[in-house]
Amino acid sequence: MLKLDAVAAGYGTFQALFGTTLDVNAGEAVGVIGPNGAGKTTLMRVISGMIRPWSGAISMEGVDVLAEAPHRIIELGIAHVPENRRLFPRLTVEGNLRMGAFTPSARAKFAHRLEFVFDLFPRMKERRNQLAGTLSGGEQQMCAIGRALMSDPKLLLLDEPSAGLAPVVVQQVFELVQRIRSGGLTVLIVEQNVQQVLRVVDRAYLLEAGNIRASGASAELLASDTIKQAYLGV
Repeated sequence: MLKLDAVAAGYGTFQALFGTTLDVNAGEAVGVIGPNGAGKTTLMRVISGMIRPWSGAISMEGVDVLAEAPHRIIELGIAHVPENRRLFPRLTVEGNLRMGAFTPSARAKFAHRLEFVFDLFPRMKERRNQLAGTLSGGEQQMCAIGRALMSDPKLLLLDEPSAGLAPVVVQQVFELVQRIRSGGLTVLIVEQNVQQVLRVVDRAYLLEAGNIRASGASAELLASDTIKQAYLGV
């Protein structure tokens, strides 16, 4: 479904990704793990068009993503839940969800997608008229994921969905990821919480200093001595 081939990217003179190559197959949940500053958020921004890579190629179902204007990438079926949620705090929950359905095709399915999101997140239905900026951290994450789902994506990009959340809420977020997956949606998730994410994805890539250092099935990585020592503290 999604293929990245030798992607290099950065900001100004700072290079964050060095020839990154990875792929995500339809129906998979794939993780990208690694320390702070590894280039994980840059990777997500490159895929969704928030920044343009310096070199390399990206395709989505055979379509050249880099040939599309950034605002049209969502119409290829890619929806991005950014780090720190990035909600519109002075809009209501429903207003934020409506912003997720801004493309013509999504507007045509607004009522159906709203019902889908409210079924997935009943709390959002209860809070539909509440300002997003007054929600708890966990509720804001639900709203951000719901906003992305309003576009009826084929591929959902989740950037650090557990960041800044209490442990009990983190568990709830990963349970939600599993529920979203069970509906057949393809997920690419960037996460520092290595142990949690490797329990919900099929396979993962280890990104360090802008380079893919390892990849494999999640069970293999959980059993890897390198991963255990560097990220799991054992």
